[in-house]
Amino acid sequence: MESIQPQAYSPFGIPELSGNDGQGSIELLPTAIYSCDANGVITSFNKAAEELWGQKPRLGDTIWCGQVKIFNPDGNEVQPEFCPMAIALKEQRAITGVEIILELTDGKLINVLPTATTVYDALGNFAGTINMLVNISHKKNEELFSELKYKSVSEVLERKVEERTLHLKQSEERYHKMVDEVQDYAILLLDPEGTIVNWNKGAEKIKGYTEKEILGKNFRIFYRDHDRESKLPETLIKQAHDTGRAMHEGWRLRKDGTAFWGSIVITALHDDDNNIIGFSKVTRDLTERKLADEQVAMYAKDIEFRNRQLEEYAYIASHDLQEPLRKIQVFAELLENNITNEGAARRHLDKINMAAKRMTSLIKDVLRYSQLSRADELFAEVDLNTTFEAIKEDFDLLTHQKSVTINHGNLPTIYGIPIQLNQLFSNLLSNAIKFNNGEPIIEIYANELTPEATANYPQLNKLHRYTRISFKDNGEGFDQQYGDQVFKMFKRLSTNPGTGIGLALCKKIVENHSGHIDVVSETGKGTTFTIILPIQNIPDVVL
Repeated sequence: MESIQPQAYSPFGIPELSGNDGQGSIELLPTAIYSCDANGVITSFNKAAEELWGQKPRLGDTIWCGQVKIFNPDGNEVQPEFCPMAIALKEQRAITGVEIILELTDGKLINVLPTATTVYDALGNFAGTINMLVNISHKKNEELFSELKYKSVSEVLERKVEERTLHLKQSEERYHKMVDEVQDYAILLLDPEGTIVNWNKGAEKIKGYTEKEILGKNFRIFYRDHDRESKLPETLIKQAHDTGRAMHEGWRLRKDGTAFWGSIVITALHDDDNNIIGFSKVTRDLTERKLADEQVAMYAKDIEFRNRQLEEYAYIASHDLQEPLRKIQVFAELLENNITNEGAARRHLDKINMAAKRMTSLIKDVLRYSQLSRADELFAEVDLNTTFEAIKEDFDLLTHQKSVTINHGNLPTIYGIPIQLNQLFSNLLSNAIKFNNGEPIIEIYANELTPEATANYPQLNKLHRYTRISFKDNGEGFDQQYGDQVFKMFKRLSTNPGTGIGLALCKKIVENHSGHIDVVSETGKGTTFTIILPIQNIPDVVL
């Protein structure tokens, strides 16, 4: 014989029971008690339940309703899916106070009062139900004996109808009062076409319409123009019609035209023949939560932006400032060795001063870059001729040592991020010199991209003007099949010293400016980088 006993408590304080042979006080109770899992399969029962049913179910196999037929007190048979236990399992809620009649296997009829209680596991998930069946047949017999004292059966039935009608009316009134008084949720009743037929105080508070103003209007009135154009209200109604329920979160409109972030649930309502007679719609205003989430996302984006800045600061410190610092060191040594030669000493001091000014300028650009919090604040008018001349000055020692020839035409003035454009040209010039075992010849020239040429780059905005800058050298080059890999972080195609970060940073800088960069190369014949940048517009990007 199986017995049930308390095993654990759910987050809602409801005891969960499981079978445990020979133990537990439940076995000793004279009242029939049994438990089911979430699918309605009997998992435990006591002796009183077995005696009430007149047979012993198979644990883990028998469905709760498989033992007996069930009738309403009026004598109509109740299908299993509409019984109190089925409702408790389906809707995951307690069912009490609903009288039913059981027809046992021997044909005997008994009146019982079921009390179905929901059970949850330790994580708060619905686990099943526990049902207690109280046999009230003796009480019903006493009531019948009293009823026979009335003049006729018709009088008894008439009184029962009146009592039931009054009870239903009172229940309906209580329900409507409860719904009407809810303030935190907008609760609406819709007809099958979505017309509003009922409206509670919460709906008036959240949406701003009085009941008189809104009844008879379609619930599409709460949706923004583009949602109505995309048929979102109709889509939600159809989903509720087809599946029984529709859920959605999005911006909704109040009477005064302001928007709020609403979480809605639309549920189909059915009549006794399972025909859809309308829908209930429950809306909750979650604007504060939505704004808080957006604030958190904005903070996260700002942190990401700051982290990228830190990466670039480190690169500037380790790369862009190296050449001016190297010049200061070299000319300081030359000054020390020619301290008695006034002319030479003056020239060396001039070089040191120029390098120091260049470092100061770069450091100021970095500080300005660190103080700005939005990407659009970083953009300014940049004369690329001035930028490139300053970079050539940084590299004049190296270009002299390696006999570098630099040819370039007139470069445009564009809107960009000064410190990043400095990095872009500095990295490209450094690479062109470093990856050349002979005497480097570097050519830089620019021309405006025609609208027809712009169309060849789908990612570019066809309404903007662009400049195309070619950066060509006669260096070592590489196999073109590796053209995409050169822009990947830490990817290096040679054994020359370096981190592999420079060209990856070049690609990122060009993307920050809503531009494009690609490379064409041939082993032993050199490399050409092509950079396309907007001329006038400030790119709409978030770094």
